[in-house]
Amino acid sequence: MIDGIPLLAPNPDAESLTDALIDGKAVPESQPRDAAHIALAAVHRIDFLVTWNFKHILNPHTQHLIERICRESGFESATICTPEQLIEADHDSESHP
Repeated sequence: MIDGIPLLAPNPDAESLTDALIDGKAVPESQPRDAAHIALAAVHRIDFLVTWNFKHILNPHTQHLIERICRESGFESATICTPEQLIEADHDSESHP
């Protein structure tokens, strides 16, 4: 299913944003991979980060921290949502020209 989808390469900006997300308590120190997913999406200007990870990525209690830390680091956070939310939003936009 994912053949042909390019991989996002780590870079110094993504590594720095990963650290900022952890230091700012947006993602627990024990979950650096989750912070890296968020950082890579922001640094590479990905519009949507689709996940079922409600504990560390799609968490309404930390979403404002993720957005603030990304913005303070010079990046815009991807819209974080579930696959179902993305599909539903796409269907809604198709029915409203």
